[in-house]
Amino acid sequence: MIGTVYKSTGSWYYVKSEDHQFYNCRIKGKFRMKGIKSTNPIAVGDVVDFDLDETVDEVNGIITNIHDRKNYIVRKSVNLSKQTHIIASNIDIGFLIVTINNPITTTSFIDRFLVTAKAYGIEAILIFNKIDTFDEATLDEQLYLQHTYEQIGYKCLRVSATDNKGVSELMDLMKGKVSMFSGHSGVGKSTLVNAIEPTLNLKTKEISNTHSQGQHTTTFAEMFDLSHDIRIIDTPGIRGFGMVDMEKQEVSDYFPEFFVLKEDCKFNNCLHKEEPHCAVKKALDEDKIAWSRYQSYLKILEGDEENYRNDIYGEDRIASDETRKS
Repeated sequence: MIGTVYKSTGSWYYVKSEDHQFYNCRIKGKFRMKGIKSTNPIAVGDVVDFDLDETVDEVNGIITNIHDRKNYIVRKSVNLSKQTHIIASNIDIGFLIVTINNPITTTSFIDRFLVTAKAYGIEAILIFNKIDTFDEATLDEQLYLQHTYEQIGYKCLRVSATDNKGVSELMDLMKGKVSMFSGHSGVGKSTLVNAIEPTLNLKTKEISNTHSQGQHTTTFAEMFDLSHDIRIIDTPGIRGFGMVDMEKQEVSDYFPEFFVLKEDCKFNNCLHKEEPHCAVKKALDEDKIAWSRYQSYLKILEGDEENYRNDIYGEDRIASDETRKS
């Protein structure tokens, strides 16, 4: 039988078959030994072959094969830094839910997500959520960020899940596609899914007052079939986004505004750091490239992986604030 993985709990996989039936499945024992370095060899969105095991009281499935993935998105495992974690696969659009201060989403985190999505062939769109809570200063900050990313070609949406603003525009983009919602805990992923499909009634929680951080409400990634031929993968809140398997020479290719300038650099292997006659550094000096983007690039280039899972509300935020003031 062939099916699509709709939920993964680490040991069990909830698989929807081609005849629209759901089965609890496990991985075939030897399947784990095929050199897979990921913490989760099978991810939500995977198309798999599975056999039914009718020797037990409840009919379960045994997954025997994963079909080739169209794409997937990964990050470094937080607890096992030498391994990767596949967040989801076979995605048409990756939506990153961004909040300005409730909780804070830093430009460093946004850029890491965008770079990873581009590297793995996934269209990325930014959703600025909770616009109903903005004061004048927060609105200015949000519009500044939106301008920064729209200038380099990324689509941005302004949404309020609680007031249902921008939700219909979002739904139009999702029709007929598999979409993934990602972001920090507390940015409103589950609330937004509920706004799109109220009958789902996904669990939501308030923001922790102590640290203005979200509380995890989604424990495992899960796909949902919504009306209007919409399929959405809701993911657990991501605190950090560690980069995976990226050579230094290719990092700038995933920054669109750097890539278009690359051929104007004097050296073909220019890393846009100390090299003379660098078109990217020239554009930076002329304020044609956002300083926050360049700082994100340097952090990725320098392998600043020790800090990607530390306090996201610390130095990145301070640097981001200073950038916006200048």
